[in-house]
Amino acid sequence: MKIVTSLSFQGQCREAFEFYAKVLGGKITAAMPYGDAPPGMGMPDTDGKYKNWLMHCWLEVGDQALMGADMDTAWAHNIDKPKNGFDVTLHTNDKAQGQRWFEQLAEGGRAVMPFSETFWSPGFGSLVDKFGIPWMVNTIPSADWKPSQG
Repeated sequence: MKIVTSLSFQGQCREAFEFYAKVLGGKITAAMPYGDAPPGMGMPDTDGKYKNWLMHCWLEVGDQALMGADMDTAWAHNIDKPKNGFDVTLHTNDKAQGQRWFEQLAEGGRAVMPFSETFWSPGFGSLVDKFGIPWMVNTIPSADWKPSQG
């Protein structure tokens, strides 16, 4: 089984997933705009606004994946509100890698908890990226790791 997080945007899905692919070293394997959907399968598009919005996007990073789509308030209520109740979480054994992910994802967004040592991890941080998506980056401690005595 694979559990995949699906992220929703308002016209920024392609830009966001290209950014995530660059930061995480992944590959977008599907990017289907509403304009390419068979008749009757896409969203109502009387003014062409949604033609280039993505109805499905898939990003593969190693054996993991993120899925995404563009939504509008007409069919996804609260899409225009801040994301709440979830985080996309990255785990690594390499603190330097975690720091790089955190810094890159935070560009144009905001750090919620700066990346630093905690009592459970040599490096942890949380942020909201420039697309409004909340992230946590966690360094998995080695078996012999102990927090600094501060």
